[in-house]
Amino acid sequence: MKLNSQREVEVTREKLRLLEQMRAEAVAETDGDPEVREAELESLQRQINQLKENIARYEARQPARR
Repeated sequence: MKLNSQREVEVTREKLRLLEQMRAEAVAETDGDPEVREAELESLQRQINQLKENIARYEARQPARR
């Protein structure tokens, strides 16, 4: 996904915040199947990393601010 505006970056940052919160809750969860929990954590981490990468790419394309 390519971010094209500051508004899209703001929405993506909010999604990132929510995913990080979900991951923290999943890490704290001790019930359930450990394999399922591990798969959930890996999936959440992949999504978090993708959003961070999208934000970084957008910011790298922006002109330097003075």
